[in-house]
Amino acid sequence: MSDFVVGLTGGIGSGKSTVGDLLVAAGAALVDTDAIAHELTAPGGAALPELVAAFGPQIADERGALDRAAMRRLAFADPVAKAKLEGILHPLIRQLAAERCRLASTPYVVLAVPLLVESGNYRQRCDRVLAVDCPESRQIERVMARNGMAENEVKAIMAAQATRQQRLAAADDVVFNDGGLAALSPQVAELHQKYLRLSAEKAKANC
Repeated sequence: MSDFVVGLTGGIGSGKSTVGDLLVAAGAALVDTDAIAHELTAPGGAALPELVAAFGPQIADERGALDRAAMRRLAFADPVAKAKLEGILHPLIRQLAAERCRLASTPYVVLAVPLLVESGNYRQRCDRVLAVDCPESRQIERVMARNGMAENEVKAIMAAQATRQQRLAAADDVVFNDGGLAALSPQVAELHQKYLRLSAEKAKANC
């Protein structure tokens, strides 16, 4: 059982997934709240009955999964709908994330939470918070290329997230991801060694 949790966060297009993958390759376990949200809203997912009851059958697609694009549009347009969606999903996500962190057998767990700073609930569960940082112009460029979204759509998502300054203020550690893997990998390798040391120190202190 792992008792040391690193909260991984960053704005859309910052490169959180790449950093998470590098830490996993080095030997960490990953608990990804976005992946859990997808599980909960996939066909037969535990959150779907309550979501359909709250928003109507039109928010499910032909496969029986949540129509994420339709739900996103609704949530962005209506603060009440957004609060209702979060009230259904977030407790389930937190519960599953906590269970998976407890069950991990690696020296430390990376808990990937895109909205860690905004949520206010996850910070107390993390021994360290790692923010992936890059210029906002690079975030926009990456998301437009990856998702085929228009610039104004990406900016709207970014506006709903914590600012770059807020994430940096909340972070214990920062990885700067403005270049490629060659610049990123050494930063992550150094942090991995740091987390191994800190997790060993915590385990020793708890004995």
